[in-house]
Amino acid sequence: MGRLRAMTIKEFWALMRDPKARITLVVPPLIQLIVFSFAATLEVRNVEIGVLDRSRGVASAEIVSQLAGSPNFKRIVRLSSEEELQEAIDTQEVIAALVFDEAFDRAVASGQPALVGVVLDGRRSNAAQIVGSYLSEIVAAAGAEVSQRQAEPTAISINWFNPNLEFLWFNLPSLIVIVVSIAGLSITAQTVARERELGTFDQLMVTPLTTWQILLGKMIPPFIVGLFNATVFLIAAPLVFNVPFTGSLVLFYLGLSAYLMALIGVGMFVSSLSKTQQQAFLGSFVATIPIVLLSGFASPIENMPDWLQILTYINPARYFMDISIGQFLKAQPVDVLLANLWPLVVIAAVTLSLSGWLFRARME
Repeated sequence: MGRLRAMTIKEFWALMRDPKARITLVVPPLIQLIVFSFAATLEVRNVEIGVLDRSRGVASAEIVSQLAGSPNFKRIVRLSSEEELQEAIDTQEVIAALVFDEAFDRAVASGQPALVGVVLDGRRSNAAQIVGSYLSEIVAAAGAEVSQRQAEPTAISINWFNPNLEFLWFNLPSLIVIVVSIAGLSITAQTVARERELGTFDQLMVTPLTTWQILLGKMIPPFIVGLFNATVFLIAAPLVFNVPFTGSLVLFYLGLSAYLMALIGVGMFVSSLSKTQQQAFLGSFVATIPIVLLSGFASPIENMPDWLQILTYINPARYFMDISIGQFLKAQPVDVLLANLWPLVVIAAVTLSLSGWLFRARME
């Protein structure tokens, strides 16, 4: 234990005496917390909508009034012809436009089906799809009010776990996974590569430390840094951003520890392969991209091709993403957490074993 403690302290000093490393440990996570929490939004707000109203009746005016009162739309652009509509879309003056034909109000008044045309700018496909959903909801709600069909059943939507569909409630638990991944991989990937570049790797080989003592001494600092970064987000989420944490801290940190060990195994593997810190940095970058993209943060795993969905099963971020969101919003019980925890343990065992084998092989 004395040798392991000395090795761990030596690794901490290697991190802390470098000014750039000290800044890297603290500043990027704070910047990511502030910027990503507001920039990585799944909402679409302050967009401009065009309206081509050939009906000019009560029903169409009611729908346009509902649009004007929505906080998602910045301005309603009145259009008088299809040519103006096409120009507004072409010049990106509006992202979408509603089209009411001449028979719209008559159809509503007579109780017949009335259609509203929606033109979307497909160049901004994600935003256009979201705006299209907003428009459909507003048109349906306004149409129900105008038609005054009291006998029709009314559907009431209830959103579990996130009643107001606040994007921060999803973003912050997910950002913990992303920030821990980036920091954990980048710091771990530099450990062995730094020894080689500075010429101190040979000195490690003649010390009385065993291979596993050297490995553990190099793994403990990035593990503690990962715990620190996650804790900062965990504290800031309810206190600063009003994101509730409904689960168990013990279960959350249990999943976090398993995830960090899996990441550290990947980082040590990259570091053992690298001869310079620049190679280690590029290697950690190459490893980080698929881990983040296949985690389910940018797009749902169910929407990915079948062969990519298979690859996500070896991605530790997939499992910790579910643990993080589950502990924040759903008070995820033990049995559900264990279903995500045991794959993390298996992945950690495999990556740590491979990195240990490669490290011993490179020392010979």
